[in-house]
Amino acid sequence: MNDFSADSTLHPWANGLYSIKRHGNSLTTCDSEPVQTPGCIQAHGALLVLRLTDLTILQASDNTEQFFGERPDMLLGQSVARVIGAARQAYLQNMLLRESLERNVLYAFTLPERGGEAALDVCVHTTDGVAVLEFEATGRQADPAERDYFSLVKSAVGRLQTATGLREFCEHVATEVRGMSGLDRVMVYRFHADQHGEVFAESKRDDLPAWLGLHYPATDIPQPAREIFKKLWVRPLQHAAGPLVELVPLANPDTGRPLDMTHCALRGASVMYTEYLANMGVAATLVMPILVDGELWGLIVGHQYAPTCFGYQLRAACELIAQVVSLQLKSTEYIEQQAYRLKVETVHQQLIAKAAQNGDLMAFFNGQPTLLDAMEADGAALFHRGRWWHVGRTPTDPQLDALAGWLNQRAEFDQGNRPVYATDALSRDYPAGVDIANVASGVLAVRVSRLRQDLIVWFRPETIQTINWAGDPNDKTIGAGIHGARLTPRGSFELFAESVRARALPWTPMEIESAQRLRMLVMELVVARAEQLAELNIDLTTSNEELDAFAYVASHDLKEPLRGIHRYAHQMMESTQGLDPANQERAESLMRLTLRMDSLLDSLLHFSRMGRTNLDFEDVDLNSVVADALEMVGVRPADKACTIVLARALPMARCNEVRVREIFSNLISNALKYTRQAQPRIEIGYLAPAEPGLPANAPPEASGQTVYYVRDDGIGIDKRHFEQIFRMFKRLNGRDEYGGGMGAGLSVVKKVVGRHGGVIWVESARDTGSTFYFTLPATLHAQP
Repeated sequence: MNDFSADSTLHPWANGLYSIKRHGNSLTTCDSEPVQTPGCIQAHGALLVLRLTDLTILQASDNTEQFFGERPDMLLGQSVARVIGAARQAYLQNMLLRESLERNVLYAFTLPERGGEAALDVCVHTTDGVAVLEFEATGRQADPAERDYFSLVKSAVGRLQTATGLREFCEHVATEVRGMSGLDRVMVYRFHADQHGEVFAESKRDDLPAWLGLHYPATDIPQPAREIFKKLWVRPLQHAAGPLVELVPLANPDTGRPLDMTHCALRGASVMYTEYLANMGVAATLVMPILVDGELWGLIVGHQYAPTCFGYQLRAACELIAQVVSLQLKSTEYIEQQAYRLKVETVHQQLIAKAAQNGDLMAFFNGQPTLLDAMEADGAALFHRGRWWHVGRTPTDPQLDALAGWLNQRAEFDQGNRPVYATDALSRDYPAGVDIANVASGVLAVRVSRLRQDLIVWFRPETIQTINWAGDPNDKTIGAGIHGARLTPRGSFELFAESVRARALPWTPMEIESAQRLRMLVMELVVARAEQLAELNIDLTTSNEELDAFAYVASHDLKEPLRGIHRYAHQMMESTQGLDPANQERAESLMRLTLRMDSLLDSLLHFSRMGRTNLDFEDVDLNSVVADALEMVGVRPADKACTIVLARALPMARCNEVRVREIFSNLISNALKYTRQAQPRIEIGYLAPAEPGLPANAPPEASGQTVYYVRDDGIGIDKRHFEQIFRMFKRLNGRDEYGGGMGAGLSVVKKVVGRHGGVIWVESARDTGSTFYFTLPATLHAQP
C-alpha cells in the first residue's frame, strides 16, 4: 500500500545529481528514496513541462510520438501550441493568469480524438516556476454515457452523514467509494500512534479473502510516501505492471534540477511498490488520504485485480469524497471519543458513589460495575490498606509489589501536579517488565494517596496478543521479484509481529486524563471521609488552616457587636423611665440570647485555635494528666459525688500534655453531665497493643495501638448518632437538658485526637452507658 519512487535504473541523472545501486533496496531503505522526483511517468499518458514566461516545452515524456506523432527531441524548445494548437495555448495562458495553479491540479480541456488516438483530458498545475501538463485518455470510450459523478458524490455524502460511530462511518466510506469507482476492494486503512497500520473497514468482491482487522508494519508505507499524501488528495496507479517512461531531459535545462512530481497523477511508481502489489495480485490502485488537522489519520485504498483506467472525472469525485471524509471524520471521531469519555466518566462516578456508600475503595471490585468496566484494558489493580485488589488479567502480587516500588520512586509520582505514569512499552523503562509483558506491556498508573502510596493501575498485554490474525502470523510467504525476495502481506504480518513484542496499544490522552480525574474523585472522597478513615492527607493542611483562620476571625469579630447589643439591652432595662412589662420581657430575652451567642462564639474560637496552634509532643505521665483533669471538672474523692475507677495505672504517652488533659476533662465532664445516677460511676483505663477486649466496631487504624477509654453508666447514645455527636454544635438533647451546653466538647476532643494522629470512636447503647475509645500515636510531631 506504499508509494515508492521508481527504480534508479530508469532515471540515471545525467548530471550526477542522484544515483543509487540497482540492487540491495529493502523496506528499511525506503525512507531515503526520492519519491517526489522519480523522473518517470506511467506509460498510459504523456507529460510536458513548460517555461511559464513563454510556454516553451522544456521537458517531455519519452512517449510523445505515440500520443502526438512527434518525438521528444522535435518538441523540446518549441511552443506548446505545436501540440495543443494556438487557440488552446491562448486559453491555457489565460488560465495560468486567472487561476491559482501552484501545486493545484485543475482540468484544462480535452484534446479531441485524432488519427485513431483516443481523446485526451489535459490537466495543468504549476510548480517551481514551470507549468506541468498531463495528457490522459478520457476513458469515455469505455463509458459513453458518462456517469453523473456530481449526483453520486452528493448521494454518498448524504449517506455518510447517517453514520453514528467511527467504524460505521468508515464502513460507509469503503462502500461508497467502491460503489462509485467499481473497484474490486476498497479499504479504510487507519494509522495507530506508533504509525503501524490497520485495515479498519473494508468493502470487497464476495470471492476475495477478507483483510478486515489485519495490521501491517509502519515500514509498509515509508515516511516520504506519507508526506506526499499530506499534499495531494488522490493517487492513481492504473497498471502496476505496466512500463514506465522517462522524462527527456531528466533535469530542467533552465535550472538543472529534477521535476517535482508530487502532484502529478502520472508520477511513476517504484519497482519495489509494484512488486509489493504483484505479491498481492493487485494490478491497479487508487489511494486517497484521510487528513485530520493536517496530519495523516489514514488512507482510503482501492485495489483492482486488472489494469483499469481512472479518468479525471472519477478522480475528481474521489478527491472530493476524500476531502469530505477528512472533514467529517474529525467530528465523527470526536463524537465517538466523547461517547467513550462519557462511558468512562459514568462508570467512575458510579464507582465513587459505591465507595462513598460502602465507606471503602474495595467497592471498586465488589459487585458491578468494577474498575475494569470503564477503561479499555485487560486488567486493573488497586493497592489499598496494605494489599492488592484485582480484576481481570494482572501480574501476581509479588510482581505488583516490585512494580509499585519502582513507580513510587519515579519523579512523576513525587510531584503533586501530575502523579501519573502511562506507557505502551513498560520494559523500555522498567527492565523487569519483560517478565510481565504478556499481561502488562501497557501500564497506566495513578497514585491516590501520598502518605500510604496507594495506587490504581490498569494493564494492557503486548499488542501481538490482541490482534486478530488472518491465519498464523508466523507463516511466512516470500515472493520473488527482479530485485530479490520481497515481503508479501503474510510476511508483513510477521514483520509486524516481531516489531511489536513487549508493546501494547497506546493509552489515549483522554484515557490518561480520565485516570487523573478518577484520582481526584478518590481524593475528594477521602477528604470527605477523612475523619472516618483517619486519612491525614498533606493536601488538606492548607485548606484546614484557612478554615480555622476564617472561624477564628469570624467569631472574634462578631463578639464586639454582640457586646454592643448586650450593653444596649442592659441600658434599656436600667433606663429611669422604665419599660412596660412586654418590652421588659423582650429586653430580658435579648440579653439571654446575646449571652448564649457569646458562649457559642467562645466555643468556636476555642475550636479554631485547636487547628491553628502548634503542638509539641513529649513523654507524659497520663496518671498525672487524669488527676489534673478530675480536679478541673471539680471531682474530689472526699465529696463522694461520683465513683472514679482506675483499672490500673496508665502508661507514659508521647503527646501534648495540655491538649490530652482537655480530652480527659471533656469526656469526664460529659460522663458526669449525661447521667441519671445519684452517684455516677466513671472508669478510666487502657488496652495495650494486641491485648484482648478491643470492641468489634474499632476502626482498622486502632489495630496495633494503645487504646485509652473513659467509660460511664449514663444515659447512653443510640448507634445512629455515633457520628453526629462529634460534629460541631450538635446536641442530642434539648438546649437546657442535662445542664445545657454548646455541643462543642466532643468536636474539640476529636480534633485533639486527630492532631495526635489518632482516632476516636464510641461504643454505647441507650440507658446502658457509653465508652469513648481513642488512640494517641503522636506520629505527626509538632504538626501545625
